[in-house]
Amino acid sequence: MRTKIIRVAQGKQSTLSHLYIDGIFQCFLLEDKIREIKIMKQTAIPTGEFYLTLNTWGGKNADYANRFPVMHRGMIEIDGLPTFDAVYIHIGNTITQTAGCPLCGLSYIKKDGDFQVLQSTDAYKMIYPKLLSILNRKDNGISIENNFQF
Repeated sequence: MRTKIIRVAQGKQSTLSHLYIDGIFQCFLLEDKIREIKIMKQTAIPTGEFYLTLNTWGGKNADYANRFPVMHRGMIEIDGLPTFDAVYIHIGNTITQTAGCPLCGLSYIKKDGDFQVLQSTDAYKMIYPKLLSILNRKDNGISIENNFQF
Protein backbone atom coordinates (compact mmCIF):
# COMPACT_ATOMS: atom_id res chain seq x y z
CA MET A 1 0.00 0.00 0.00
CA ARG A 2 1.64 3.21 -1.12
CA THR A 3 -0.77 5.70 0.49
CA LYS A 4 -1.64 5.57 4.18
CA ILE A 5 -3.68 7.50 6.68
CA ILE A 6 -2.39 6.78 10.16
CA ARG A 7 -4.48 8.13 13.02
CA VAL A 8 -2.34 9.41 15.86
CA ALA A 9 -4.59 11.25 18.35
CA GLN A 10 -8.20 11.81 19.36
CA GLY A 11 -9.89 14.89 20.70
CA LYS A 12 -13.37 15.09 22.21
CA GLN A 13 -15.06 15.02 18.78
CA SER A 14 -12.05 14.94 16.44
CA THR A 15 -9.35 12.61 15.15
CA LEU A 16 -5.89 13.74 14.01
CA SER A 17 -4.01 11.71 11.39
CA HIS A 18 -0.87 11.72 9.28
CA LEU A 19 -1.01 11.23 5.51
CA TYR A 20 1.88 9.25 3.98
CA ILE A 21 2.58 8.77 0.28
CA ASP A 22 5.27 6.23 -0.60
CA GLY A 23 6.34 6.17 3.06
CA ILE A 24 6.89 9.94 3.26
CA PHE A 25 4.86 12.15 5.60
CA GLN A 26 2.85 14.70 3.57
CA CYS A 27 0.49 16.51 5.93
CA PHE A 28 -1.93 16.24 8.82
CA LEU A 29 -5.53 15.18 8.34
CA LEU A 30 -8.54 15.98 10.50
CA GLU A 31 -11.58 13.76 10.78
CA ASP A 32 -14.59 13.46 13.00
CA LYS A 33 -14.56 11.24 16.08
CA ILE A 34 -14.22 7.48 15.67
CA ARG A 35 -17.57 5.97 16.62
CA GLU A 36 -18.82 2.40 16.96
CA ILE A 37 -22.17 3.40 15.47
CA LYS A 38 -22.08 5.81 12.56
CA ILE A 39 -23.67 9.23 12.97
CA MET A 40 -24.03 10.74 9.51
CA LYS A 41 -21.47 13.48 8.83
CA GLN A 42 -20.04 13.15 12.36
CA THR A 43 -18.08 9.90 12.20
CA ALA A 44 -14.55 9.11 11.03
CA ILE A 45 -14.27 6.69 8.14
CA PRO A 46 -13.45 3.09 9.13
CA THR A 47 -10.01 1.52 9.15
CA GLY A 48 -9.13 -0.85 6.34
CA GLU A 49 -7.93 -1.07 2.75
CA PHE A 50 -9.69 1.08 0.17
CA TYR A 51 -8.82 2.79 -3.12
CA LEU A 52 -8.61 6.28 -4.56
CA THR A 53 -10.80 7.41 -7.44
CA LEU A 54 -11.52 10.68 -9.20
CA ASN A 55 -15.00 12.10 -8.65
CA THR A 56 -16.00 14.58 -11.36
CA TRP A 57 -19.73 14.92 -10.75
CA GLY A 58 -20.37 16.27 -7.22
CA GLY A 59 -21.09 19.86 -6.20
CA LYS A 60 -17.77 20.16 -4.39
CA ASN A 61 -16.11 19.27 -7.70
CA ALA A 62 -17.62 22.36 -9.37
CA ASP A 63 -16.50 24.57 -6.46
CA TYR A 64 -12.92 23.30 -6.66
CA ALA A 65 -12.87 23.59 -10.47
CA ASN A 66 -13.64 27.30 -10.04
CA ARG A 67 -11.19 27.74 -7.16
CA PHE A 68 -8.29 25.83 -8.79
CA PRO A 69 -8.94 26.01 -12.55
CA VAL A 70 -5.41 25.08 -13.62
CA MET A 71 -4.85 22.23 -11.17
CA HIS A 72 -8.27 20.64 -10.58
CA ARG A 73 -9.29 17.48 -12.48
CA GLY A 74 -11.87 16.16 -9.99
CA MET A 75 -12.16 15.43 -6.28
CA ILE A 76 -9.85 12.75 -4.86
CA GLU A 77 -12.32 10.27 -3.38
CA ILE A 78 -11.66 7.44 -0.95
CA ASP A 79 -13.84 4.72 -2.44
CA GLY A 80 -14.98 1.29 -1.35
CA LEU A 81 -15.91 2.42 2.15
CA PRO A 82 -18.79 0.56 3.80
CA THR A 83 -21.76 2.85 4.59
CA PHE A 84 -19.91 5.98 3.38
CA ASP A 85 -20.20 7.75 0.01
CA ALA A 86 -18.49 10.77 -1.54
CA VAL A 87 -15.60 10.89 0.95
CA TYR A 88 -13.04 13.39 -0.35
CA ILE A 89 -9.70 14.63 0.93
CA HIS A 90 -10.36 18.37 0.92
CA ILE A 91 -9.78 21.80 2.44
CA GLY A 92 -11.09 22.80 5.86
CA ASN A 93 -9.92 23.53 9.37
CA THR A 94 -12.41 22.21 11.93
CA ILE A 95 -14.67 19.22 12.38
CA THR A 96 -17.64 21.43 11.47
CA GLN A 97 -16.26 21.32 7.90
CA THR A 98 -15.56 17.58 7.59
CA ALA A 99 -18.99 16.01 6.93
CA GLY A 100 -17.18 12.68 7.33
CA CYS A 101 -14.26 13.61 5.04
CA PRO A 102 -10.57 14.05 5.93
CA LEU A 103 -9.41 17.68 5.89
CA CYS A 104 -5.75 18.40 5.12
CA GLY A 105 -3.41 20.83 6.88
CA LEU A 106 0.28 21.62 7.22
CA SER A 107 0.02 22.08 10.98
CA TYR A 108 -2.49 21.59 13.77
CA ILE A 109 -3.60 22.95 17.10
CA LYS A 110 -5.75 21.59 19.90
CA LYS A 111 -8.41 24.01 21.13
CA ASP A 112 -11.09 23.27 23.74
CA GLY A 113 -10.26 19.57 23.58
CA ASP A 114 -10.47 19.19 19.80
CA PHE A 115 -7.94 19.28 17.01
CA GLN A 116 -7.96 21.73 14.12
CA VAL A 117 -5.73 21.72 11.04
CA LEU A 118 -4.16 24.92 9.72
CA GLN A 119 -2.81 26.04 6.33
CA SER A 120 -5.31 23.73 4.68
CA THR A 121 -5.27 25.32 1.22
CA ASP A 122 -1.47 25.14 1.10
CA ALA A 123 -1.57 21.47 2.12
CA TYR A 124 -4.22 20.71 -0.49
CA LYS A 125 -2.26 22.38 -3.28
CA MET A 126 0.80 20.34 -2.26
CA ILE A 127 -0.85 16.91 -1.99
CA TYR A 128 -3.44 17.13 -4.77
CA PRO A 129 -1.00 16.56 -7.67
CA LYS A 130 0.62 13.68 -5.78
CA LEU A 131 -2.73 12.01 -5.09
CA LEU A 132 -3.81 12.62 -8.67
CA SER A 133 -0.71 10.81 -9.95
CA ILE A 134 -1.57 7.80 -7.75
CA LEU A 135 -4.80 7.36 -9.68
CA ASN A 136 -2.72 6.42 -12.73
CA ARG A 137 -0.84 3.69 -10.85
CA LYS A 138 -1.75 0.04 -10.84
CA ASP A 139 -1.88 0.23 -7.03
CA ASN A 140 -4.18 3.14 -6.23
CA GLY A 141 -5.01 1.77 -2.81
CA ILE A 142 -5.10 3.64 0.48
CA SER A 143 -4.94 2.08 3.93
CA ILE A 144 -6.40 3.64 7.04
CA GLU A 145 -5.13 2.51 10.43
CA ASN A 146 -5.13 3.59 14.04
CA ASN A 147 -1.83 4.12 15.85
CA PHE A 148 -2.65 6.51 18.66
CA GLN A 149 0.50 8.15 19.99
CA PHE A 150 -0.88 10.93 22.19
